Amino acid sequence: MENVYYIGLDVHKKTISYCVKDGSGRIHAEGKIPATRFDLDGWMKTLPQPWTVAMEATIFTGWIYDHLRPHAAAVKVAHPLMLRAIAAAKKKNDRIDAKKIADGLRCNFLPECYMAPTAIRERRRTLRYRNLLVRQTVQLKNRISGLLDQRDNSHVASFGIEATLQVRPLLRLGDQCARTVRRIRLGHAIQQRSQKSFLAGQKGRCASDGGVPPQRG
Repeated sequence: MENVYYIGLDVHKKTISYCVKDGSGRIHAEGKIPATRFDLDGWMKTLPQPWTVAMEATIFTGWIYDHLRPHAAAVKVAHPLMLRAIAAAKKKNDRIDAKKIADGLRCNFLPECYMAPTAIRERRRTLRYRNLLVRQTVQLKNRISGLLDQRDNSHVASFGIEATLQVRPLLRLGDQCARTVRRIRLGHAIQQRSQKSFLAGQKGRCASDGGVPPQRG
């Protein structure tokens, strides 16, 4: 039977701590590398084959998950709160965390969470940013309206009025936000059309398998 190596990653913004263990729990390698695609590529060339890797779900997990997935036998992401409940310890640092994640993966104790496909995650990110821009645009317009109300209520009818010199820069900023929102909406519409083929393929595969297709990662 081929020996599988289990890797635990403790991911941060600038660094990634790793621990490589074999099936018996013996440490094959451990250390720390910069959190860049170039360094990950160099690090993967030194790994024994085959290997499976796990990491905790953080804001930095998505791109690392996508980068490692084509090269690993499996890439798993652990639920942060459940992982802390299982692997709670008084001593805590990056090296120890990487070891505990590797042990959880090796012993099949890892509280795995669902990772959506890359296309779906990108769409969610676009929608969150669009929602943020819409909220900020409304807040800015309400703030400008309040400033105009303080000057003279009689001429505050719309945002296309001839405002005072102090308010004009704010109005221009509001117009820029509105144009940005329109570009986001257009990009979302284009992305939504491109997603139809992807979702149709998922639906067709589900129908052909007679149920829900197995989810990876």
